[in-house]
Amino acid sequence: MAVDGRFDYIIVGAGSAGCVLANRLTESGRHRVLLLEAGGEDRNPWIHIPLGYAKHFSNKKINWLYQTTPGEEWVKRPVAQPRGKVLGGTSAINGMVYIRGQAEDYDHWRQLGNAGWSYDDVLPYFRKAEDQQRGADDYHGVGGPLAVSDVYETHPLAEAYIAAAEQAGYPRNPDFNGATQEGFGPSQWTTRKGRRSSTGVEYLKPARKRDNLAVATNAHATRLLFEGTRATGIEYSQGGQLRTAHADGEVIVSGGAYNSPQLLQLSGLGPADLLRQFGIDVVADMPGVGDNLQDHFNGPLIYKVSQPFTANDMANSLPRRITTGLRYALTRKGFLAMGASVAGGFIRADPAAASPDIQAQIMLFSWETPVEGAHPFSGCTIVNALLRPESRGHLRITSADPFAAPDIQPNYLAAQKDRDVLVAGMKAIRRVMAQPAMQPFIVEEYQPGPDCVSDDDILTYIRENGRTSFHPTTTCRMGSDTTAVVDERLRVRGIQGLRVIDASIMPSLVSGNTNAPTIMIGEKGADMILEDAAE
Repeated sequence: MAVDGRFDYIIVGAGSAGCVLANRLTESGRHRVLLLEAGGEDRNPWIHIPLGYAKHFSNKKINWLYQTTPGEEWVKRPVAQPRGKVLGGTSAINGMVYIRGQAEDYDHWRQLGNAGWSYDDVLPYFRKAEDQQRGADDYHGVGGPLAVSDVYETHPLAEAYIAAAEQAGYPRNPDFNGATQEGFGPSQWTTRKGRRSSTGVEYLKPARKRDNLAVATNAHATRLLFEGTRATGIEYSQGGQLRTAHADGEVIVSGGAYNSPQLLQLSGLGPADLLRQFGIDVVADMPGVGDNLQDHFNGPLIYKVSQPFTANDMANSLPRRITTGLRYALTRKGFLAMGASVAGGFIRADPAAASPDIQAQIMLFSWETPVEGAHPFSGCTIVNALLRPESRGHLRITSADPFAAPDIQPNYLAAQKDRDVLVAGMKAIRRVMAQPAMQPFIVEEYQPGPDCVSDDDILTYIRENGRTSFHPTTTCRMGSDTTAVVDERLRVRGIQGLRVIDASIMPSLVSGNTNAPTIMIGEKGADMILEDAAE
């Protein structure tokens, strides 16, 4: 749809938060809203089949296909950074694991001076968003747009993994999003009856029936429009033509941890020296835009499995693929209905940690890269992710061209503590995998293998084989100090009529998967917009 004209609100980015905003801001029928999305409609059937996310890692039609810039000291190689470029954003291509993080994460946000962002403040928004299969309680809600489902079928490897963790001395935890996160237990997924529950499906699809919402797809935002220091609209490219739309109320940037700071910098909000380097007029010198990048880096443990009941076996056999496809079509069960992990655990690898600092999820498949596909043997992977990295990176535009990919430098493992905690976490999970409950199922550790023993060996393996958990955040950080980008109401500091509402506003990275927190941010951000408009 080609859209020009005036609106009350313009939302840039139809991702995990943007679709939430489009729904909530149009509910009353009083506000005209324009939602821009650089990608297209979510019609690819593999978007809606849960295991189909493996097909999206190299699909440029629905994935920005970003890469990090190789680090100078530790991770000296590019690391793929898939981001959704489609209605639903990354919620349309992610692994669907539902984790909120720890209560301590949000209390820390409040301690940093962000009023209204403690755990008690954000819990109602998690519950509002949720349609929890297990029912409502003090921590969970029902009737919200986002489906949260139990694993459809137990798997022997998942059960053995949880039992092995108990044998290693860790508690069993049936709900990582309840009273405590620590321990091991089954995963929950953002799926509904065997189909992906993206924000494009659950929030945007019903909202598009409203006359006061306009959605423009394949509409690439090129720059924000300003009158002085007030944001007044957006310029965007669609079908080879530049178009403009104007906002009488606010422009809301919701492009995610990479595209949001990129758009702000292209529009004159960012480090002044960087902007002048590319001939961009400086609206406000904001060195924090694109700074403070945080992500979950992980070290994978890959095992050869003794029985042919992993997704590798399905992927490597045409008859099994056919059987799996038929079963999914008839029952919405089986491997095609599976999220990224079937069980997981949260541990304190650092004995001094007050709460878990490592997330260890078991996945019923293994690969070198998703593009290369499954290993030729029965296999599983334990993904050991560093939850609260001290390393900080940045995002910088590389030219004034809005279509040029930005320079993404996470600085993985730059901090000594990050290296120490991740090595300790790998050793701890190896002890879990050595417990009696796992022995009937494990043939051998394939990577890093039995010759990788010392801390230096493990660190070398992580440097050369570590991966991202695809959780970039914090590049438009919320705070009250001079380098913060947005205030506690998510308003861009020093600018009128402009907010950023997505994962980039997190003051610090949450201890777990980031999709559920981003949806919460969208819910809370929508309420703040409507509250402020009513004053």
